[in-house]
Amino acid sequence: MSTHAPDERFASFEAFYPYYIHEHSNRTCRRIHIVGSALVLVVLVTAIVTRNAWWLLAMPLVGYGFAWVGHFFFEKNRPATFKYPLWSLMGDWRMFFETVTGKRRF
Repeated sequence: MSTHAPDERFASFEAFYPYYIHEHSNRTCRRIHIVGSALVLVVLVTAIVTRNAWWLLAMPLVGYGFAWVGHFFFEKNRPATFKYPLWSLMGDWRMFFETVTGKRRF
C-alpha cells in the first residue's frame, strides 16, 4: 500500500518506484503497459530498419496510448506521468524489463 501523501514530492527514483508499482496493481493494466512498451520497441526497430524517422512520432502515441487505456479503464486512477513524467517513464521501462526477465509477475 502506498503511504505517499498526494502533494509530497519523491526524493529519488528508488523512493518513487514502490509508489509507481502500487499504481499498477491491476494485472490487466500492467499487461497493457507491457504490450505498449513492447510495441514501442517494435516501432523503434521499424524506424531504424526503414530509415524513416516519421515512425518515431508513433512511439509516444503507442506507449502512452496503451498505458493510459490501462489506467483509465482498468486501474481507475490518474497516470503518474502527469505529475512525474521522467520517473514514470523510467518506471515503465523498469517494470517492463522486470517482467520480461521474470522478476515481476505478468
